Amino acid sequence: MIPTKVDGTLPEPAPFVHAVQARRPHDGTWCEAWTVRDVLIHQTGNAEELARVLQAFLDGSPVETRGFAREEPFRRLSDSELWATFLNRCERLTEVAAAAAQDLSPDTEVRWTGRTVTVPFFAEHMREEPILHRWDLTGDDRTAVQALDEPWMTEHSVVSAGRPLLARGSTGLDLGPGGRFEGRLRTPGADDIVVAADADGSSIRFAAPEGPATIESDAATRVLLLWGRRPADPASLAQRGRPGGAAGCTNSP
Repeated sequence: MIPTKVDGTLPEPAPFVHAVQARRPHDGTWCEAWTVRDVLIHQTGNAEELARVLQAFLDGSPVETRGFAREEPFRRLSDSELWATFLNRCERLTEVAAAAAQDLSPDTEVRWTGRTVTVPFFAEHMREEPILHRWDLTGDDRTAVQALDEPWMTEHSVVSAGRPLLARGSTGLDLGPGGRFEGRLRTPGADDIVVAADADGSSIRFAAPEGPATIESDAATRVLLLWGRRPADPASLAQRGRPGGAAGCTNSP
């Protein structure tokens, strides 16, 4: 079970834990080539790294974010050891996030994966990750859809994680010297999300609805698309532009 003090700061890991425990470690998931155990390893590595980087900043000795090789030590653990380590790292992140909230202004900028984020990002990102990766286990069940539909999930996916997500996703585009791609993702009653890429780079932003949408969907489906996932029900989105979509999974550190 998730410790009480963790659940108060990071309520999202609890439904994630229930979904993991309902499956076998080597069962497949919606995230291509990942097993349930792989997903748990990824979450353990995320919790550890978020706490490590934020604690180092609090100590006055900032460190750079490690890549996904940070997950390798957890692959050598038994299933029971992995569970204990996951819960321990979540508890540690809760403690560090609480100390940062007390000692630092919420606007304080901290280096994370080659960019700067503000202090609340660290707890919020560990809230977002179990929601997304729970969907990898369960697909479009009620709990997943309700969590993905929360406005803060869209905000976090665009503002806090959008740039590295888009950079990863645009690497497969063959635009050429003068080529450009722009797509407008629309959810009724909300701002559009505009993604663009050309030879000079990529961008993602909110914008007022204007003109035709490339894809129109509900909010939960739009978050899944931003993270390189497809909803189980294709009727949940309408494509107005050229066909296509994300294949496999995208993960932002």
